[in-house]
Order: sequence, then structure tokens, then C-alpha cells
Amino acid sequence: MTGNREVITGNDFKRMIAGAYSAFLLEYENINALNADSLMDEKAGTHILRTIGAAAMSLRDLQADSIGGVSKRVGSAAVLGAHGNAGVLISQILRGIAKGLAGKYDASSSVFGKSFQYGILYAQRAVNDEVERPLIITAKAVAKGAYNAVRANLPIAEILTEAIKAGGIALSQAEKKNGFVDAGAKALMVFLQGCRAGLDGNYVSPVLLFSSGFKKSHDVPNPKFDIVYTYAVSFSLVKCRASISDLEKMLNPLGKVIVVKSLDDRITVYLHTDCPGLVVGQAVDWGQIEDIKIQNLAIPHDLKNVDKTIMDIAILAVADDEKTAQSLEQLGAIAVITQDKVSGPAVGDLINLIHGDIAKNYIILSNNKSSSLVMAQVKRLLKNNIEILYTNNVEEQIKALKAFDVNETLKVNLQNMHEAI
Repeated sequence: MTGNREVITGNDFKRMIAGAYSAFLLEYENINALNADSLMDEKAGTHILRTIGAAAMSLRDLQADSIGGVSKRVGSAAVLGAHGNAGVLISQILRGIAKGLAGKYDASSSVFGKSFQYGILYAQRAVNDEVERPLIITAKAVAKGAYNAVRANLPIAEILTEAIKAGGIALSQAEKKNGFVDAGAKALMVFLQGCRAGLDGNYVSPVLLFSSGFKKSHDVPNPKFDIVYTYAVSFSLVKCRASISDLEKMLNPLGKVIVVKSLDDRITVYLHTDCPGLVVGQAVDWGQIEDIKIQNLAIPHDLKNVDKTIMDIAILAVADDEKTAQSLEQLGAIAVITQDKVSGPAVGDLINLIHGDIAKNYIILSNNKSSSLVMAQVKRLLKNNIEILYTNNVEEQIKALKAFDVNETLKVNLQNMHEAI
């Protein structure tokens, strides 16, 4: 039998991600209303919408055509833009898909089908539970449906269709058994249905949607707040023709965590950005560039080597509002509030703050179980000197902060703070 020679391209994958975002715009509130006990995430729909929003926004100016390059950009942005436990799981699926498509200019139906198996594997690693969550069970059914469709030599669109059918059967069986629809499993099906619609061109771009003055009857998160800065760029400028203050002004629109220092006969620059090529392209006009380094922040890495002189241990406490933040800061913590003050911090929010070189070591105080996987993902990405203390509410955060002693070591403080709650 002659193999199916159809391929899926980077532009096809872009449409799929836009389609998934469009699908969640319509369904995220319905998912919020479903049973999310398996995720410990009461805002599963909102968190996934925002995670996919970060992925979709990473493609807004991307010129790359290869499916490997597009999928890697999507996976990295989703990892850093992940909100809540549900968002982390979806981000890991996208990261796994990117793993399966790595290095490909385009992908055959067989390669594309196998990439979903990588996605499921990465999602399973993220939770590492003894009992499989409904989202993982449904994902396995989806993968089996896709595998059978690939074996049957079906076109890529039909592979997705068969995968959705298999997942739908698994979802229905679980509903009959449990008496309710699981939010995570339903979210996975909405994601796939959106990808299928996007492949056919049935979607609305998040960029165009909000730039055109989109009228909404409810509080839809604006994806511009979910733009992430995936790359850490550093370089030196020799014979620089601009002052440090001017350099900072020119770099400010291009990213976050901007550090510009004068060192001997050169100026060193460090920042987080989603457009490293644009940064380097502008920097060539400022002086002679040397020692360029570009690092993907969405993969495990060490903190950059700079002088950290402010404190030995910093406590980052997640706060839901300004009043709570003030209470936590009065006890010595650095409060972390997201721009919309609704969904809790994204992984990238904490990564950016820690890369600001406030201290040598960090303790992150969570404030609810909905973000436990977000915290775990931060610790996984920043391999050293990061510890997480899980709390359920602001009262426990306050108890932990009162047990902190600046004269004690990180290990002793963690033990004392844990005992306090």
C-alpha cells in the first residue's frame, strides 16, 4: 500500500493554535462550571484560555515556516505562559508535540500522529500521579484513535477527526461512570476540536479580535496580558555610541528584566524578550557586538551569574489583591500579583522576577492548590536555589512569614515555616 504523502506545515500549525484559542473563547466559561476536582483548579477554562493565548500571541510576528520552529515557539510560550494546574497540563502537551516535531520543516501524517503521543507523555510527567487523571485517560484514547487513523493511511484532517471521536467516546464513558463531566477531559476535547477547525481555517486570530475593538458581554482575558518573554539575550557592546540611559529606553519596548551595565571599555546588556532577532538587529547600530548568548527560558537552566547583594533569601508570596499584598509585604515578603489580578501568576511572571537577581535563594509561598503545578514548573525550570512552600490561604502565608528568620539558613527556615502552618 502506498503511504499517505500529505504533510502538515508550519502555517497549518499556526492555524491550529489560533483555532484552539477561538474554541476556548467560546467554551472557557462552560469548562469553569464543570467538575474540576481532578485538577484542583476552579478556573480550569480561564487558565487554559490564557495559556493558549500566550502560545497564540507568540506567533503574531513569527516569520518561520517550518513546523519544527513554529511548534517549538508555541511549546515554549505555553510553558512560560501557563496559568493554573490546567494550563500547565496543556502547556506540557504542547511542549511534547513540539518535541515530536523538532527539526522538521513539515511533517507527514505519521510523524504528526506520533507527536501527540509525546504530548501525553510530557503531561503525565508533569503530574506524576499514582491514579491517572481523566484528562490523561482521555488523552490516551485520543492518541489511540490517532494511531489507528495513521495506520489506516488517512489524511491529517481525518486523523484529527478520528482522534476527536475516540476522545469523545472516552469522555462519554467517564461521564456515565462518574455522573459528571470532568473539566480537564472536556478541555482537552475543546482544544482538539479547535485545532481541527483551525486546520480548515475556521478561527478568529486573537490579535485581530482584540485590536478590532472586540465587544464582549463578559470578562474575556485580553491575550496582550499573556505575552511571554521566552528568551534571555545577553551581549557586550564595544565602542558603544549610546549612553546607558538611552540604551535602557531603546530596550524597554523589547522585553523585561533589562540590565545594562558599564564594565571597563564595554557595556553589557541582559534582557528577556520574545524577539531576540529584533534586539540583536537594533543593537548592531549601537556599537560592536560581542559575546552574544541566547537562552530559552522554557527549558531547565541555571540563574545567570551576576552579583546578588540585596539579600540571601527572598520570599515571593502570591497575592490575590493589593490589600493582601500590602499585608504580606509588611512581613517582609515580595508580593506577586498578576496584571489582571484574576488568574494568579503565570510561570513566566515568577521566572522574570527571580531572574531580577533579588537574592541568592528563593522561597515561593503559594496561596492555593490551583497553582501547585505552576510552582512545580517554576522549580523544574530553575534548577537551583528555589523552594516552594504550599499554603492554602493568606492566613497560612502570614503564619509562615512570621516564622521566617533572616539569620537562619534556607533549610532551617523551610522547616520552621512548614511547621508553622
